[in-house]
Amino acid sequence: MTMLHRLRLTALGLLFGTAAACAAHDDGGLPKLHLEAGRTAVVGLSSGAYMATQAQLAYPELFHDAAIVAGGPYGCAGGNLQTALSSCMKGTPAIDVDALVATAHRRAAAGQLGSLDALAGAHVYLLHGRDDGTVAPAVAEAGAQFYRQLKAGAPALAGLQVVDDGGRAFAHNLPVAASGEDCDKSVSPYLGHCGFDAAGEIFRQLFGAPARAATEPKGTLRSFDQDALRPDGKDALLAAKGYLYVPPACAAGKPCGLVVALHGCKQNADAVGEAFVKDAGFNRWADVYGVAVLYPQTRASFAPLNPQACWDWWGYSGSDYDTRQGVQLRWLANAVRALGLPAKR
Repeated sequence: MTMLHRLRLTALGLLFGTAAACAAHDDGGLPKLHLEAGRTAVVGLSSGAYMATQAQLAYPELFHDAAIVAGGPYGCAGGNLQTALSSCMKGTPAIDVDALVATAHRRAAAGQLGSLDALAGAHVYLLHGRDDGTVAPAVAEAGAQFYRQLKAGAPALAGLQVVDDGGRAFAHNLPVAASGEDCDKSVSPYLGHCGFDAAGEIFRQLFGAPARAATEPKGTLRSFDQDALRPDGKDALLAAKGYLYVPPACAAGKPCGLVVALHGCKQNADAVGEAFVKDAGFNRWADVYGVAVLYPQTRASFAPLNPQACWDWWGYSGSDYDTRQGVQLRWLANAVRALGLPAKR
C-alpha cells in the first residue's frame, strides 16, 4: 500500500467517522432498514405499557409482540381520567376484565382495531413489581387476565403466549442489571438498580434465548424529527425529537427486527435527558438480537392536560385515542412504516 493510498484511506476514515458522530445527533428523517415482518415488538413502562397494549391491538399486523411493564388491560380508562386514576392505577373499583375483552372483540369486528387473529403465535410478556405503589399489582394482574381471556375466547389465538411475571420485588420502575438503593422506590429516571436486567428478560421472552451475552452497545443512537411523521399533518402531541438505536448489523443492511420502546410518565427526554434511551438496557441486547430500537418521545402540556408527558391512555388526544384512528397510534404506525416495516399478513 502506497503512502498516498494510506493518506486517502485516513481521510475517508475521518470523513465517515465525522458523519457517524453527527448521525448520533441528526434530527433528520428515519432511515430505511431491512426490517422483518413478524419480528417486531412494542414495549412500554406505565403509561407506555398502556400505550403498548393499545398499539398491539390497534395494529397487530405491525406490532406482533408486546412487553407490558407496570400496566393494565386494554381499554381500562374508557376515555375517563378519573377511571384512569382509580381503577386503572389503584385497582379500586376492581377492573371488569370481561367487559374490556368484549369491547376489544366488538371494536375489532367494527374495524376500529386490527384483526385479533393477527395475534396468533404472538408473545405477550407482562412484568410488574410486587412493591409497586403507583400501578397496583391487581391492575397488572388484570392486564394478564385480559390477554388470557382474549386467547380463551378465540380459537385462532390458541398459540398466543402470555407470560405473567409479577413475583419480583421492585417498585414502579424498569429494573436494570446494576444494583443500588432505588429498586424499592419510584424516583426519576425510573430505572431501578435491582440487579435484574429487565431489558434482557424482555428480549428473551419476545425473541428467544440470546446467542451470546450482551456487552456495551456498538451501534449508533441518533435523533430524528418526529414532526415529519404527523398523520395527515395532525399534531400527535409528541416532542419534536425522538431517538433511534441501530445495531451494526442493521446498519449494514442485514435483516433486522424492531422494538418500539415507550417510556413512562415523567420519563421523556425533556424530563430525564437521554437516561431512558441510553441506560434502560435495550441497546446492548439489540446488538445481540439484531434488532433496532425506536424511542418515541412525548411532550408535557396543559392544553390538553398532560403535565407529566404521559402517553395517551385516557383520551387527552381525542375520543378515538385507543383505536386505529387515534393520532398517537397512527403516528406510531407511520414511524415503523417509515423505517421500512412491511405489514405481516
